[in-house]
Amino acid sequence: MRVGYISDEAYLRHNTGKIHPESSERLRIIEDEIASLKDDLILLTPCEVSFDILSLVHPYEYIEYVKECCENGMNIDGDTITSKGSFEAALKAVGAGIKAVYSIKKGEIDRAFAAVRPPGHHASRQKAMGFCLFNNIAVTAIYAQKQGYKKVFIIDFDVHHGNGTQDIFYEDSSVFYFSTHEKSIFPGTGDTNDIGSNKGAGYTFNYPLEHDSKDTDILKVYQDVLPPLIENFNPDIILVSAGYDIHIDDPLASLNVSLDGIRKLIRTILKMKDVPYVFMLEGGYDVDALAESVKVTLEEMLQ
Repeated sequence: MRVGYISDEAYLRHNTGKIHPESSERLRIIEDEIASLKDDLILLTPCEVSFDILSLVHPYEYIEYVKECCENGMNIDGDTITSKGSFEAALKAVGAGIKAVYSIKKGEIDRAFAAVRPPGHHASRQKAMGFCLFNNIAVTAIYAQKQGYKKVFIIDFDVHHGNGTQDIFYEDSSVFYFSTHEKSIFPGTGDTNDIGSNKGAGYTFNYPLEHDSKDTDILKVYQDVLPPLIENFNPDIILVSAGYDIHIDDPLASLNVSLDGIRKLIRTILKMKDVPYVFMLEGGYDVDALAESVKVTLEEMLQ
């Protein structure tokens, strides 16, 4: 498989401070860990997207608000930090998804992994939260549709529910949002009764996992529950919000998924359907566990 790997030094300039869990150290450790794979990957750089691309999801007024916060180093809330380098990083985080889809469409790669920050799946159309400024994967989904991938399936295995992504596509029947996440933790959304509404009814699927869920618990969902949903929806492309805070060592959650469990999870996802895949980094806050998890993901993607 021709696998594109997309990252950029601009992501390191999103300065969240020394003690914030979503730090630039996350990407530095990933880069060290995957160095041995670089010869097998197609290394790509993200584009810095225009406001027009961002406006596929976010209103212009909101984009200007985020820009102003970043230029002035104004924190959006206690968790969602900005700095002078944050706006460029956020633009290029979205731009990594755009670059991935563009490169797949051009026939240059088959799959892509975007190692980005800030993450995106908590950002709604008009609200930043949970470390996220723009919803990277939502913009990527709509851009993919404009490139001819009309039916988009989003898999979100981050330990925290992707409330922003769900909200954006809740009434949309052309994008299926599927999430596994730890029950009753931030942001407190993602109930099994949340299935979409209006035209989107039936195109959102949430599977909350109990605290201390293990490899067998999460793999059962992906091996038994997810395949018929993908088969029935028949997507043209699969996007993955890849949150490695499911790892047993992660400090912000309490699932007990091992590194081997993550490898098997990725392998299971990649066997779902013969379509392009784009993985976009979300959470993962034990830096060593995160880096190892990204490496096994890339190893599986290269198969």
